[in-house]
Amino acid sequence: MSDSLQFLAMPNAPLDEADILLLPIPLERTVSFKPGTAEAPRAIVETTDQLEFYEEDAGWSPFKHLKISVLPEFADDKTETDADLHARLARHVAALPTNNLFIGVGGEHSLTPALVESRMPEPGTVLFLDAHGDMRSSYEGSKYSHACPVNRLLAQGHKIVMAGIRSVYESEVELVEKEPRITLFLDWDLRGKGQWESFLQKVNSLEGPVYLSIDMDVFNPAVVPGVGTPQPGGFFWYQMIEVLEALFSRKKIDLRGVDVVELVPEPSRVSEMTAAKLLLKIISFWGAANGYQSQPQTGGQMQIDYE
Repeated sequence: MSDSLQFLAMPNAPLDEADILLLPIPLERTVSFKPGTAEAPRAIVETTDQLEFYEEDAGWSPFKHLKISVLPEFADDKTETDADLHARLARHVAALPTNNLFIGVGGEHSLTPALVESRMPEPGTVLFLDAHGDMRSSYEGSKYSHACPVNRLLAQGHKIVMAGIRSVYESEVELVEKEPRITLFLDWDLRGKGQWESFLQKVNSLEGPVYLSIDMDVFNPAVVPGVGTPQPGGFFWYQMIEVLEALFSRKKIDLRGVDVVELVPEPSRVSEMTAAKLLLKIISFWGAANGYQSQPQTGGQMQIDYE
């Protein structure tokens, strides 16, 4: 348990009492354009101090009922190979309690397969929101590149539902055409109301174990300018809210974990604020879907003077 980083300035709950575990993962090994994603976990968590406790879309104050623990940062040991680092990350997360909402905050997108391996060891579905295909078998000599997580997730046996995609390599298109486990919603196609509704219906219909991975470059750069590999187009804020509503409106969703990755802190801090508020929305919608609003008001918010 770490007191150096706190979500909304609340005390970190003991591991066995926490309803949400948030793991900062400042991983930056294979970035290929703008550097700085290693600084994102701390910047995002520190920005939560500027959020309100009340969450207006679900209409409650989740932390009156929920306790969160921001764990110590998962440190990168530069003497380790990529394979050893990702294996250690998987072991680290697998050792954590599982009766909670797990959120990994990156860091580059290469970290996702290790988190999924530890939280969803059996075949499930990964909802993968990103500007890029990330389906290469290797990039710049490494299968652990941030360009390769989908390929590694397929190797684990998972289905992939992808959306927001607007940058793909030719071999990735060929993979989608032959791989029945991939459902792809290109960003341009989602401009049409019918296709957007089809995507939301797909999200709402997900069954079995589910993992949510959000690369912040899925957003339009007008919303989130601070990402490692920005692309024109992309989600706006309330589109993301619709996706979360579609996902969490299934009350019995078996959500194994979430990650938010690839943000690069920038001077305006708009990007960090968007990521921080996105974390609050995910926590709020998850808590409401699981009935926490009817639980006693013994959450983290009740342990501090917040007026």
